[in-house]
Amino acid sequence: MTLAAAGMIVFGMLAVTPGDPARRVLEARGVTEPSPAAVAAVRAELRLDDPVVVRFGRWAADAARGDLGVSWRTGRPVADEFATRLPATLRLAAAALVLAVGMALLLGTAAAAAPGRWPDVLARGIALAMLVVPSFVLGVVLLDVVVVRAGLGRVIADGTWSTVFLPALTLALSSAATWSRVLRTSLLEAGSSTHLLVSTARGASRRRVLVVHQLPNAAPPFLTLVGLGTAALIGGAPIVESVFTWPGVGRYTVEAINARDMPVVVGFTLIAVVAYVAASLVVDLVCAAIDPRLRSGR
Repeated sequence: MTLAAAGMIVFGMLAVTPGDPARRVLEARGVTEPSPAAVAAVRAELRLDDPVVVRFGRWAADAARGDLGVSWRTGRPVADEFATRLPATLRLAAAALVLAVGMALLLGTAAAAAPGRWPDVLARGIALAMLVVPSFVLGVVLLDVVVVRAGLGRVIADGTWSTVFLPALTLALSSAATWSRVLRTSLLEAGSSTHLLVSTARGASRRRVLVVHQLPNAAPPFLTLVGLGTAALIGGAPIVESVFTWPGVGRYTVEAINARDMPVVVGFTLIAVVAYVAASLVVDLVCAAIDPRLRSGR
């Protein structure tokens, strides 16, 4: 149902875009003043004169088979263009996910271990700082300070693991800040459970109570946010990829937006929605495996 609704919205984006799509195709291919005959030929090629319902059905059937259409700018299949760039984007998202989860666990547990004291204040201050700085500003600062002035890393990333750290860190910071705040709240709520008082009375250390008892109980909401945030990492990649010239799908989509290459833009939007749905399913399965209460429906 979610994919069907998203497909209708995505196709609607393509259908209601101002201007003649055939003329935009020719302009994207470098024809600044296309003739009426050329416009008519492209309209016939793309079957743009068919009713909207027929075009949507054809587009949905093609998308279900993995056919996202043809790029107006390059004339190549959008799926092929994405396939060559997707590994770099997945590499960036995976590195950003590891960094974000690690920082969130560190900040969230440090804050929950000493609520109201200086570790809590420091961790929340760091999270707030990571949250308020826009990713494109942070990316430019890191490039200027770390790469250009300090001479560490490369100005132009090549999409490999050797150049992934800075763009992944830039992409991960805002997610880590949000996840750490949610983890802190969940840990404090789990810490008020009665069975923890029994564990403490039996001599369990504060660290053991936090790691063995509080953290598993706080995991479901944290993992839910992480799962949904994973899809957001892919959706937010275009800005970071553009700043660091990362050769991924996001940067290619930004170039398509500038060229008004709508099949590419619509294809990326659909991929982001699919990633969101898949991440939600995986999170539900993981949370059910961790928390027996979710399996029993109570």
